Amino acid sequence: MSKKRSFFERLTGSVSHDDFDSFDDDAQEDVRTHTITEDTLPDEPVEGQLPVDVYQTASDIVIRAFVAGVRPDELSVSISRDMVVIGGSREEREQAHSADYFIRELFWGSFSRTILLPSEVDVESSSASAKDGLLTLILPKYDKGRQTKIKVRSN
Repeated sequence: MSKKRSFFERLTGSVSHDDFDSFDDDAQEDVRTHTITEDTLPDEPVEGQLPVDVYQTASDIVIRAFVAGVRPDELSVSISRDMVVIGGSREEREQAHSADYFIRELFWGSFSRTILLPSEVDVESSSASAKDGLLTLILPKYDKGRQTKIKVRSN
């Protein structure tokens, strides 16, 4: 029976060392220098969950996420009034043989994140920008109290 991977393991693509008892007097191996081999890597690709910061100002909800190594045209951002879905893929440009790694913590592959918003937003006025590997979404809050007066025309 396989153990479910932790959030950190899914996020970074790292491998769990739970089977290693670091307090065992017979075991002298240090986990930090554990060599990753083909049999310690996951069998199937795992989708990472993109870490985000979400905060509000008086008029906007702001979402920020690090997407270093991903070009803006490789990102997918879907916005509805109460939810945002960010997805993409970070492809490894150069790859060393697995046995040559001492530490492997960077996440490569597809990632996504679904964020339920604390209030409704104006989808049409929302904007997204990416600079220096930081994606910033600015989502203006939908003003439910705003009223518009219209004139009634006669035919």
